[in-house]
Amino acid sequence: MPIKPEEIVAILKKEIEAFSSEHELVEAGQVLLAGDGIARIHGLPNAMVGDLLEFPNGIKGYVLNLEEDNVGCIILGPDEGIHEGDLVKDTNKIVSVPVGDALLGRIVDAIGQPLDGKGPIVARDRWPLERPAPNVVQRQPVKEPLQTGIQAVDALIPIGRGQRELIIGDRQTGKTAIAIDTILNQKDTGVICVYVAIGQKTSTVAQITDILERHDAMKYTVIVAANAADPAPLQFLAPYAGCTIGEFFRDQGQHVLCVYDDLSKHAAAYRQVSLLLRRPPGREAFPSDIFYLHARLLERAAKLSEEKGGGSLTALPIIETQAGDFSAYIPTNVISITDGQIILEAGLFNSGVRPAINAGLSVSRVGGNAQIKAMKTVAGPLRLELAQYRELAAFAQFSKDLDKATQAQLARGERLVELLKQPQYQPMEVADQVLTIFAASHGFLDPLPLKDVTAFKQALCRHVAQRHPEVLYKIRQEKVIDAGLAEALPRIVQEFLNTEFKPAGPPPAASAEATATTAVAAAAAGTPGETAGPTRQRA
Repeated sequence: MPIKPEEIVAILKKEIEAFSSEHELVEAGQVLLAGDGIARIHGLPNAMVGDLLEFPNGIKGYVLNLEEDNVGCIILGPDEGIHEGDLVKDTNKIVSVPVGDALLGRIVDAIGQPLDGKGPIVARDRWPLERPAPNVVQRQPVKEPLQTGIQAVDALIPIGRGQRELIIGDRQTGKTAIAIDTILNQKDTGVICVYVAIGQKTSTVAQITDILERHDAMKYTVIVAANAADPAPLQFLAPYAGCTIGEFFRDQGQHVLCVYDDLSKHAAAYRQVSLLLRRPPGREAFPSDIFYLHARLLERAAKLSEEKGGGSLTALPIIETQAGDFSAYIPTNVISITDGQIILEAGLFNSGVRPAINAGLSVSRVGGNAQIKAMKTVAGPLRLELAQYRELAAFAQFSKDLDKATQAQLARGERLVELLKQPQYQPMEVADQVLTIFAASHGFLDPLPLKDVTAFKQALCRHVAQRHPEVLYKIRQEKVIDAGLAEALPRIVQEFLNTEFKPAGPPPAASAEATATTAVAAAAAGTPGETAGPTRQRA
């Protein structure tokens, strides 16, 4: 078939019209060395800290060091496929993560890639990992409680929406348990939860996911996991990714709880990449900007002003101590940044006091502002009586001959400690907490044997819910104990004791020697703490 000249001309005209002389200029550098999660690159004169680089195998890098003749970056993924001499492209972008409702119920890594096998995340937007914290004008005071469901915390160390409350203690003392119970207690409250696992075992993250799914909590939770097997750069970026995901919901006017578990491993990961990049080491080999590392993360927690939507982001950072050393470098840094700390002690945990909170050393700098008025009313006397009990128990070991008033005070203190014990994954509603603390502070626990305190607490909550639901409704709705309720509650508790509750046996005769022995055991377990009494107890 002969070729027609006009067809050739038409094709040439079409190609000429489609021809474009635009060129895309890409700044590229050359890998000098790569390994251990970092790379040094020559030839990126315009690179800036935070820039996103792209290696030939598709792995991304994050610029962290700018030196005279090269750029130091951390590699966001495996470094096996990166070799000396490879060309590296500057994308002129910064590291970002997907945000939005599509992440709820999902498990993602530090750069927002799914880890749960449920398919890709179709997000409406991407936000940068590093964002400025709200300034003073954009904030409002912390005054709205974030109920944890843990009686010892809500009564003695209250947490408010927008607060930063540190959970600190040795390994295996129940730090993560407090955070998980708090997440479980946010069910049906509209609070979005972000759990950031930094350097945890993959099996631990799977176990936490299973607990949240069994309690139907994953539907309002996002898990950001940088596991122990992941490179240190991903562990370094994980909390910022979790915070950014939470900030999206906060800026929509919602309330968010962000748990960082834990920042000790985060600091260790940052130390690792800093030393590999030849940054000068300081105290305990940490780089000099380690304080800024956590300050710029935790300062992003805030309760926004009404003009900004009134949303909040509450941070619960976790720090693991070594042998109870709270004066180490990272613990003291984070204590100084946060608005209080919940201190857990191994001695209390091993003696059966769980959650193992040392109420004498723990503090919330927001205090009663983060409590409803009903809780504030009953928690004041509780705090004072626990402080007096700690002081008496510390000195009871020096005397076998105790007067009746001292014995009674020690007995009440023991029952208050027993009252604050709580099983894991069983958060208490705030109305039940107020009810049981009211009963304890009015002496209804005093005649009961110690072993019956837990049964009394559970049975009383059931009794009032079934026979007097209006009492719980009033506490929930009005959030105060008015004169009428203050008059009715003792009558209701006494009626319950007379008609329904049958103690397992008569209370044992408390001799002075037995009471002193109990106080010594409690002091050894850490219950009284090493404080001098009420003067160390802060509101």
